[in-house]
Amino acid sequence: MSEDNDQEKVELIGEAYAKMRKEIAKKIVGQHEVVENLLTSIFAGGHCLLVGVPGLAKTLLVTALSEALDLGFKRIQFTPDLMPSDITGTEVIQDDPATKERMYKFLPGPIFSNIILADEINRTPPKTQAALLEAMQEKQVSIGGKVYKLEKPFFVIATQNPIDQEGTYPLPEAQQDRFLFNIFVDYPDYEDEMNIVRNVTGGISEEIECAVTGAEILEYQELIKRAPVAEHVLDYAVNLVRATRREKEEAPDFIKDWINIGAGPRACLSLISAAKTRAILHGNYHVSIEDVNAVAKPVLRHRIAPNFSAQAEGITSDIIVEKLLEYAMDA
Repeated sequence: MSEDNDQEKVELIGEAYAKMRKEIAKKIVGQHEVVENLLTSIFAGGHCLLVGVPGLAKTLLVTALSEALDLGFKRIQFTPDLMPSDITGTEVIQDDPATKERMYKFLPGPIFSNIILADEINRTPPKTQAALLEAMQEKQVSIGGKVYKLEKPFFVIATQNPIDQEGTYPLPEAQQDRFLFNIFVDYPDYEDEMNIVRNVTGGISEEIECAVTGAEILEYQELIKRAPVAEHVLDYAVNLVRATRREKEEAPDFIKDWINIGAGPRACLSLISAAKTRAILHGNYHVSIEDVNAVAKPVLRHRIAPNFSAQAEGITSDIIVEKLLEYAMDA
């Protein structure tokens, strides 16, 4: 397919993106950056982690997203007693009505859907959290020695409460790395909060219409993969990630002072994939360094680990990423 045809389709993606934002805004007031990052993750084909205190409409946001898409949707409430088979499904013994012979039959779990809302994912033990790993990475699950493919598109959107950590199970670094974005959901500003109170207490609500289909999303994802990236942009993204590794010579001094674990190669892939998606959603077929910088926080904040010294000084992952971007732009 020619580049000219791809550039023409960029307009179609932009229209679909604008329509999705419009439909989601019927239920979600404000949170424009959160919505943009969530949709960027969807169009990029990645999974998403939403982190925020209770009551910020994280679950409502994902529900609104599912209503704006012509896709299957399942919500899993993660609890301490949830078992892996409760997510993936299980095999049961049944009698064949014709032969009267006993046989195994697979009963699929809620993971067999297009959009999975893993609500409060840190409330369940690591064994159950790990049940998502194969599904997230390979788009399949293995039960009883058999492999069952998941229908595409497939997205896992997990929510997590950053406070009240008693009785929770922090996500292992290996599983956090499977999420394309870690999106921080903050409190709404005054005007947005006033509108939320007016709408909810006044019973004001609009029905969300389907904005884009699953087949269209798959087509758009393929287009985004084909989008070209200039060599200097690739070089910038790779060097940005490599600078997070304290043992490397190119790492700045503040990284060596504040970082315990740096980002791996998957961060480079995520940066470029997300930057390409952002560029196309904003009507640009070619990726810029500005696009890389715009997605750096949600891509890197869960892939770097501040050390004890940084934590004692109140240095967060976001602060480190901000300083890293300043360093990269000055280099």
